[in-house]
Amino acid sequence: MKKDTYDTIIIGGGPAGLAAGLYAQRARMKTALIERAMAGGQVLLTELIENYPGFPGGIAGGELMEKMEKQARGIGLEIIKDEIAGLKTGEGAGGNRVFYLRGQAGLEYKALSVIIATGAHWRRLGVPGEDKFTGRGVSYCATCDGPFFKDKKVVVVGGGDKAVEEAIFLTKFASEVILIHRRNRLRAVSILQEALKNQGKVKLRMESVVSSIEGENAVRAVKIRGVSGGPEKEIACQGVFIFIGIDPNTGFVKDKIKLDEKGYIITDNEMASSLEGAFACGDVRKKTLQQIIVAAGEGAQAAMNAYRYTDKLKGTAYI
Repeated sequence: MKKDTYDTIIIGGGPAGLAAGLYAQRARMKTALIERAMAGGQVLLTELIENYPGFPGGIAGGELMEKMEKQARGIGLEIIKDEIAGLKTGEGAGGNRVFYLRGQAGLEYKALSVIIATGAHWRRLGVPGEDKFTGRGVSYCATCDGPFFKDKKVVVVGGGDKAVEEAIFLTKFASEVILIHRRNRLRAVSILQEALKNQGKVKLRMESVVSSIEGENAVRAVKIRGVSGGPEKEIACQGVFIFIGIDPNTGFVKDKIKLDEKGYIITDNEMASSLEGAFACGDVRKKTLQQIIVAAGEGAQAAMNAYRYTDKLKGTAYI
């Protein structure tokens, strides 16, 4: 049992969580950041980030997150490795609302406010063979697994920025990359589409969906069909990389906080959720643009509003 009561606990260590930790710590709040794995989140899987200000020529995702973590730890942010499985509220000393966060192995953490920055995870296709061959040819991270497919034929599923970025990355290793997309045009930004067209190894299969992933001990092929019907066709390949969108990591708060129809946390402009004292930022929050720079800005804003909230609770607010 954790006996200390924090001013705020940040759940999640991606760019939103680390930025929130930096600002909360600078505000001299008693703060802890809880992350289930390595600080950095999904950004760790990005080979090169070219649109984050201050880095001409780009910066590797892992390097950027390492710098963010080092900066936050450097001013004293406590980072705890644990996974939060549940959240409830109760009355603490002085009658103030207290959040109780349940971690693994029976650990419990207490805080006057929480900042939810748990991000999102890659959506699955939900077709036969996907689960069976995950880790044996099916992947959700080209940066992680691309080198295993040197001189092999691979399929990429999706048509957004991430799918196109990863298809381009895979041309460094694969002999051929087939991009399968359900619409008649890609959704990726123009600059990425232009880069894709310059890759001689990439072939497009538009208005098509994967119906199954075939193989015995490893991926051997995918079966596809047209979105408007027609017979299935088989495409031989040794790898399938899936990038069809993301789903928010909000399962542990779904009965406590108002979510939209896709499971994202709904907040106001101050990053405050429907539960008083609970703030949200980053890819877990409903918004129109999911980018590192947006997540970091939201993290800073959530931290400062948590600071004002806890100051009022403790009666130490100066305005």
